[in-house]
Amino acid sequence: TSNELRNLDMLNIFIGYDAKEAAAYHVLSHSILRRSSGPVSITPLVRDHFPYFTRKRGPLESTDFSLSRFLVPYLSGYQGFSLYLDCDMLCQVPIQDLWQEVNPSERPYKAVWVCPHDYIPMVENKMQDQVQTIYARKNWSSVMFFDNSECRVLTPDYVNTATGLQLHRFEWLQDEQIGSLPLEWNWLVGEYAPNPHAKVLHYTLGGPWLVKYRACDHSKEWYAEYRHMTGMDYYPTQVWQQPPLGSPPDGIGRALADGA
Repeated sequence: TSNELRNLDMLNIFIGYDAKEAAAYHVLSHSILRRSSGPVSITPLVRDHFPYFTRKRGPLESTDFSLSRFLVPYLSGYQGFSLYLDCDMLCQVPIQDLWQEVNPSERPYKAVWVCPHDYIPMVENKMQDQVQTIYARKNWSSVMFFDNSECRVLTPDYVNTATGLQLHRFEWLQDEQIGSLPLEWNWLVGEYAPNPHAKVLHYTLGGPWLVKYRACDHSKEWYAEYRHMTGMDYYPTQVWQQPPLGSPPDGIGRALADGA
């Protein structure tokens, strides 16, 4: 590739956005901004912002950004490098540290770098009771670092017409074009054991912003980030009907008492 990745470059980050997970999107963005060691540009992938993305949302798409994420190279003009992240994540290190894993001068030619999970989901439903689909290379596409010039096949026409499995299983690439990142860059909370060394936490089953997962693994880290961003504790009024601030739900109370 002719692209160079330099420490002084702006890092372009695209985050999947779904109105039902707005809190998660903003907390992730905040976690990136306050730890970043250099300039970043963060773009939310809001489905309605892309009139050329015309395909209907399918019954197996658990979020509005299930497939629009593959527009990132196009949105980047097929130039430079771009990072895609699901919104249900939390960044715990300077995001530029990822560059050490993907610098093309230190690796063979690749078009995209991912965390190559090899697992079978432990539950049948996730988030707000969406069906958990099982397929090869599941969750590989939840963190993608693109060399955009090598992903020109991902045109709006292709993303509109390819099947979900073709996109998520990276059938638009040769296997040798897919680079590997350590799993710590996409640590699957609830699927993997708690990990104090995780660099990016991924609340793939559902995060603390949902009542069902308010005391999930690594919940205290998310609550602490929300508190740092807003100066307030997190109480989703649509679920808990605005409880008194002195009486948090048990899960949150335990998380905060543990040092969130």
